[in-house]
Amino acid sequence: MKKIAMFVGLYLGLTGIAMAATGDAEAGQQKSAVCAACHGPDGNAASDMYPKIAGQHESYLLKQLKDYKLAADTGGEQGRANAIMQGQVMMLSEQDMADLAAYFASQEMEGGAAPEDVIAAGKKLFAAGDESRGIAACAACHGPRGDGMALANFPNISGQHAAYTKQQLELFRSGERANDMNNMMRDVASKLTDKDIEILSQYIQGLY
Repeated sequence: MKKIAMFVGLYLGLTGIAMAATGDAEAGQQKSAVCAACHGPDGNAASDMYPKIAGQHESYLLKQLKDYKLAADTGGEQGRANAIMQGQVMMLSEQDMADLAAYFASQEMEGGAAPEDVIAAGKKLFAAGDESRGIAACAACHGPRGDGMALANFPNISGQHAAYTKQQLELFRSGERANDMNNMMRDVASKLTDKDIEILSQYIQGLY
């Protein structure tokens, strides 16, 4: 009975996340002009400093916007601290964030490519992790193609700019980014070497 109650609670929680992620894509497009400066008009950022957000799960995009706003409201003590994004979300309403999430989720991400010399090592670490070092497989949460899982708020990372992925893994490793569920990303990243991060980032860029 206790296990059933826990399952029901988890299901309702995840369902709530999915329901909260609804929005109007057309309205989001009209509100997206300021986002285009960094992320591109359709969410495919030209600069690898910024993430591609086209085709990202709507629920994940909404969570990140809310986390940036929480950081803005708490001086970075909570949520996801980023000076640029905190400034962008300060004046957004819940509906604005939902609409923007819906719009960018409706777009198609442009694929990338991985250097040939990282594919074998990258695939092994991504798909199987490294048991000897206690590193979980990326595919366990993000899927074999990096598509993630919307209900669990595991993002689609396939085709993402290698430089951006590298930056985020380093931020998780240092603990500067701390808005991951149950410390999952911080735990994995803490065990990655600089070389691991470089290989994974470049490999993920070629997943599509």
